Amino acid sequence: MTDISSIDGVQKMLSDQGYICGRALGTVVFLSLKLGRPLFLEGEAGVGKTEIAKALAAGLNRRLIRLQCYEGLDASSAVYEWNFPAQMVAIRTAEAAGGADSADLNTQLFSDDFLIERPLLQAMRPDENGAPILLIDELDRTDAPFEAFLLEALSDFQVTIPELGTITAPEPPIVILTSNRTREVHDALKRRCLYHWVDYPDFDREMEILTARVPEAAENLSREVVAFVQHLRTEDLFKKPGVAETIDWAKCLLALDVITLSPAVIADTLGAILKYQDDIAKLHGSEAKRILDQAKASLEPA
Repeated sequence: MTDISSIDGVQKMLSDQGYICGRALGTVVFLSLKLGRPLFLEGEAGVGKTEIAKALAAGLNRRLIRLQCYEGLDASSAVYEWNFPAQMVAIRTAEAAGGADSADLNTQLFSDDFLIERPLLQAMRPDENGAPILLIDELDRTDAPFEAFLLEALSDFQVTIPELGTITAPEPPIVILTSNRTREVHDALKRRCLYHWVDYPDFDREMEILTARVPEAAENLSREVVAFVQHLRTEDLFKKPGVAETIDWAKCLLALDVITLSPAVIADTLGAILKYQDDIAKLHGSEAKRILDQAKASLEPA
């Protein structure tokens, strides 16, 4: 049985799902579960914010419901839509059958049979396994009106559908919001949540993560990969590689049967860790060798 009665229990549960977190993050996740408060996670892309929700859902055996935010997202798209094509078929069928009472037909058209539930409404529904995990991902991509709507929805854990009335969650979902901080999220929403900044891990923590996620990688190669990425993050790059890129790169190197890093191997696989051409161009030639030499030197015993 999953033990979430302590911070250590939460850390172990996440670790069992391949998510390695420090004490500070384990503490805020524990408090979020204990107090039933939404958890707001900020940090650079690729540091593992979304993975926390996935690990929690797997560890608690709960359904994961993901609302992927984007520019222009509005309340109706996040809550529900009516299945308009199916409604039109139903109307034509009723007309072909000789008509139907308009009030009865209207009731049928705006019933659960024609309702398309979007993530926020899905999260308000009862579930036999317990309250689901509601992941509101990359909230910073939306705008202020959606934040205001979300503030109300998360305060009361209910949504209103004009044709059906107000739907209240029998048990509040476990809510995790993430932001890459491309813009500031309003303080009113942050105050409703527990907050944590998810930073890049240090060398030891990233080694633990890579060992958990890519256990087939040899220790020597893993150490070189982590050391190189750690030094790469100190460079003046448009987008520094996150933990996700470290994991992807290690998998790519394994697929190529690489035993140790070399400038040639790095040049061939830069697309796994850097996603902008300007950043890749900076590492051509002697730059990759310089960073690799620094990384290998840092691994040598003092």
